[in-house]
Amino acid sequence: MTQTRPLSVAVIGAGPAGIYASDILSKSELDVDIDLFERLPAPYGLVRYGVAPDHPRIKQIIVALYKILQRGDIRLLGNVNVGTDITVEDLHAHYDAVIFATGSDKDAPLNIPGADLPQSYGAADFVSWYDGHPNYPREWPLEAKEIAVLGVGNVALDVARVLAKHVEDLLVTEIPENVAAGLRKNPVTDVHVFGRRGPAQVKFSPLELRELGHQPDVDVIVYEEDFDFDEGSEKAIASSNQTKQVVKALTNYAMQDEHTASRRIHIHMFHSPVEILADESGNVRALKTERTRLVGDGSVEGTGQFVETPVQAVYRAIGYFSSPIEGVPFDFKRGVIPNAGGRVLGEDGEPLTGIYATGWVKRGPVGLIGSTKSDAQETIGNLVADAQAGKLHATSDAVGHEAIVQLLTERGVPFTTWEGWELLNAYEEQLGAAYGEVEGGRGPRERIKVVSRKAMTAISLGESVEGLDLIGQPGE
Repeated sequence: MTQTRPLSVAVIGAGPAGIYASDILSKSELDVDIDLFERLPAPYGLVRYGVAPDHPRIKQIIVALYKILQRGDIRLLGNVNVGTDITVEDLHAHYDAVIFATGSDKDAPLNIPGADLPQSYGAADFVSWYDGHPNYPREWPLEAKEIAVLGVGNVALDVARVLAKHVEDLLVTEIPENVAAGLRKNPVTDVHVFGRRGPAQVKFSPLELRELGHQPDVDVIVYEEDFDFDEGSEKAIASSNQTKQVVKALTNYAMQDEHTASRRIHIHMFHSPVEILADESGNVRALKTERTRLVGDGSVEGTGQFVETPVQAVYRAIGYFSSPIEGVPFDFKRGVIPNAGGRVLGEDGEPLTGIYATGWVKRGPVGLIGSTKSDAQETIGNLVADAQAGKLHATSDAVGHEAIVQLLTERGVPFTTWEGWELLNAYEEQLGAAYGEVEGGRGPRERIKVVSRKAMTAISLGESVEGLDLIGQPGE
């Protein structure tokens, strides 16, 4: 029997992966209705809650995502948690297909002694704090003068930069008031960033690495003894303009011999973390690393030479890990939804009808925005093929947006919409404008982020926030 109505699709997760998948699907040859679900009242996922507020390209990314959702053909349903507010069975009942784009929200584990010490922190948790995620504590223990950051990706750079930067230079961004208050008391003098391999293997983006040296009263120190290149390194430099630029930026930092700033970011290469050492009280006192050397193909081996760097806190920025969703298969070892080309696989290894994955929850936390787009193309291509083959059908007659809105209303879920986000967006911008000129003549703030979920929801629903705490407590 030929389907006469549009194909109804639910996309779970309103970060870049979900938005790009929705956009690509909306422009496919299918006649389609798309609902985009988000567990928080605001869209954009890790772009809003996983990237430092002074990240160089954050504004351009949000503008691009905003333009897609502003069109109105992709309907946003925020403040809806799949697994509690609605189930996967509900989604199967009311949609012909479901795409999971829930991303990666936890820190990958670090299996070395001392990783569980009280001053050993996951970078994802710290990022969520300074980005004002409503589910995270409102205070952060910033007590260390010397800090280690493990990892050589852009998250590690973000963490190092926020830790070392003077709070006055962050006040032009959207950081919440509680974050500004916490950073104002930060006693840090030295942030040490550690990577296992060499200059040609680090994963920093050139722009982010160059921007690191533009922070007022913060020196970037790179050590000449950390420069070594093997055949694999030379090939990487010759074949990648990005690698070439990263090596050049690191070289420029290494050539600087005047360091007079009150805060310093040290980049250490060829150091493999071995143990986080504790003092007699059980608090972090140092990071123990083993020096490594290149073996020819760009990989490294240990040298047997160990170094102890005095630090009082360690931040683990070695990668993200996804969370399972009740009712959806999950590979707990790899931290992804098992799939073949975006088609989610059941326990028997065969594709499950009408269920798909895209983004980091599909392939793991690697790649930038460009990778997310190409990733979505593959998933949507397979969904379109399945739809054209007549494989996709909801399990009930009540299909699509109106049916799910009725269900959410009956369950008392205070869901938010794109119009609600426009209200919250304007409110945050007004908070920034009301702040006026920042102390020191650095200009007005673009916005101040509302942290409390209760306040975010009330603003999005057009309700009064009189008497509501805009910061609130975790989860409220």
